[in-house]
Amino acid sequence: MTKPASSSADLPSNASSGRAKTTPAPGDRRPATDADQADRSADSSRPEVVFLGTGTSVGVPAIGCDCPVCRSSDPKNKRTRCAIVFRLPDGDLLVDTPPDLRTQLLREDIGLIHAIMFTHEHADHLFGLDDVRLFPFRLHAPVPIYCQQQVDERIRKSFDYAFSDRVETHPGSKPRLELRRITHDRFEALGVPVTPIPMLHGPHFEVLGFRIGDFAYCTDTNGIPDASMELLQGLDTLVIGALRYKPHPTHFTVDQAIEVSSELSPKRTLLTHIGHDLDHGPTNESLPPGIELAYDGLRVPLVGL
Repeated sequence: MTKPASSSADLPSNASSGRAKTTPAPGDRRPATDADQADRSADSSRPEVVFLGTGTSVGVPAIGCDCPVCRSSDPKNKRTRCAIVFRLPDGDLLVDTPPDLRTQLLREDIGLIHAIMFTHEHADHLFGLDDVRLFPFRLHAPVPIYCQQQVDERIRKSFDYAFSDRVETHPGSKPRLELRRITHDRFEALGVPVTPIPMLHGPHFEVLGFRIGDFAYCTDTNGIPDASMELLQGLDTLVIGALRYKPHPTHFTVDQAIEVSSELSPKRTLLTHIGHDLDHGPTNESLPPGIELAYDGLRVPLVGL
């Protein structure tokens, strides 16, 4: 199968530093707020995952492109940058903050995010972070952010104003963030256990996937070490990046993603981080049973909690 990294030794270490918040102990849950009921789905007893965006780093359609997919009228070929939301009994847990975040949340009628996890620090996964500025008003607290050391450092550089006492001219002028460092160890967010899945995005750059229950989200990768494959056994739903059919130096191709799915045998596989090479309808018709392209706005049940 296609997984260039064969062991965790291929991945850089991620030692925590004293300046970041520590991961809360199991059982440390977000306190309830008055806004919760208005912003939860009608049936919160049925957790689900909402696909906010399923596109590559430039989105689909790409600016200035006249290819058939970019000119397509099929709404499933309109792909904003990648993100998902876990809608959990204790709140909404966002994975990544793409530049399209504001329009994605408005489109899906999600009015409050209770916590955020980051896969990595690339711009298409991070640079919508300022859009969370309104949420601390309703949470009555900073937004908790779970991320590795290198993501923490990038946030502090790119959003330095969020951590400075000198730049807040009025309440809400900057996002209030609480950075909580994570490593490869399991942690708890909004009352549920989260398993990080270490992966490679190119030969030397580490990213994380995340598993909650029997759902795993593994975007932006071209290498899954053997130890991480073990963490992906017994899945109901696998979400995995598949940029296109042509080879790419940092992303799985469709065929490579199919190979990973075949080895793991989840009940359902959804492909994400999709480029403009893939036309939704024809591509789905060509995929093996149980494997399909995800699309913006897709909602799937979250099982195994």
